[in-house]
Amino acid sequence: MPETFETHEEKLHLQILQSKVGVFVDLANISYGGTRIRFDVLRKYAEMRGQVLRLNTYLSYDVERAETDWEYEAKANNFFALLRDLGYHLTVKEVRWYADHENPGRRIGKANADMDMAVDMILQSQPLDLVIMLTGDGDFIKAVQALRNQGKRVELIGFDNVSRALREQVDSFTSGYILPNLLASSNKSADGEYYEWGEVGSTVRGVCYFYKPDEGFGYLSFLKRLSTDLWMTDPRNPNSPFGAAFFHDSALPSEVNVRELPSRKLIFEYELGQSSRGLFATNIRLVTHL
Repeated sequence: MPETFETHEEKLHLQILQSKVGVFVDLANISYGGTRIRFDVLRKYAEMRGQVLRLNTYLSYDVERAETDWEYEAKANNFFALLRDLGYHLTVKEVRWYADHENPGRRIGKANADMDMAVDMILQSQPLDLVIMLTGDGDFIKAVQALRNQGKRVELIGFDNVSRALREQVDSFTSGYILPNLLASSNKSADGEYYEWGEVGSTVRGVCYFYKPDEGFGYLSFLKRLSTDLWMTDPRNPNSPFGAAFFHDSALPSEVNVRELPSRKLIFEYELGQSSRGLFATNIRLVTHL
């Protein structure tokens, strides 16, 4: 008998759960990062992809500043402790200060952990099936190529200033802005009521996947929930984890050129409203342009 759809889906789900996953976070590179990233959500997403064997984070610490700024020291140490409690292994690079020869009297701070992360990805990859990277740095291209040549799947999550060449080398790229709750944000209304991501009244992020220029309207997508099926980007697919919200181009920010729409390079943030015809987007802001 031919395999049923349910049996096929069950096999795919079992295959995902059997995957061995490693997560590598270049926190010093992610411009929107720092404590804005919810590392518990990141771990939850990784655990949806399979058995997590590695959770590595690479970040910087200014020892010189900590000697005089007790608030900085306390916040940094609390943040480090939180990450360790969530199961992350930390590689902390001390900031090194150098004279800025082009601007006498000024100094430049550097704390590059790229080499540490690239080496760890290669050395720790042997038991892994999937490597999830959080970075935007094109310096990782060679490491990605090496991992893929070993048969590993490499997925990239990034925010701003993500190298185009790096996006083209990985197996898939996902904007961290669209993953529900990955970035800490307020979803409280003016009256103090809290909305879950995806509920009417909540703030979500997504892209314009459809636009009809002759009539001046389109639809913005958003992830309704964390999902392993990010490739199902069409909200019209009943199995897609994406939802859709109607918009009129008069509601778009002034810096958006409608000639670019539809586009997956423009990431929008907006509130979800509800009408008799369905969901609509209001208070639309442009978050980034990839």
